[in-house]
Order: sequence, then structure tokens, then C-alpha cells
Amino acid sequence: MLVLTRRPKQQIMIGDEIVINIVEVNGENVRIAIDAPRSVKVYRGEIYKVIKEENRKAAAPASSIDLSQALPK
Repeated sequence: MLVLTRRPKQQIMIGDEIVINIVEVNGENVRIAIDAPRSVKVYRGEIYKVIKEENRKAAAPASSIDLSQALPK
């Protein structure tokens, strides 16, 4: 893991096509702007984890799915 210190209006480059701009630092909050090609998906970490978990569940074999919770009572 690379740890960097940046100030507002400074940038971080990832390869030739991804630019991370530090927009604002306010206490413990940092606002960033990400400039990346449309082909690169950019997610917040917590959203990415939910997407991965939902994809894992959707790909699970039908025999491992608990249907008792899916059926109406």
C-alpha cells in the first residue's frame, strides 16, 4: 500500500489515464475528484463490498439458497 500526503489542489496519478484531485480537506473529511476513462468502474468501498456480495449470492448454486425466506407466508 502506498500512503501519500497531499494538499488541496494537488493530484495523484494512477497510470496515464486516472487522476485523483484533492478538492478540499476539512478536519477528518477529504473531498476528492476522480478523472478516469468510462471503461474504469469507480465505486466507494462500502458500495463495492455490497455489489460483490450480491454477485456472489446470485452466482451460488440453487441448492445452497435458503428458499424458506424467499417464499411468502
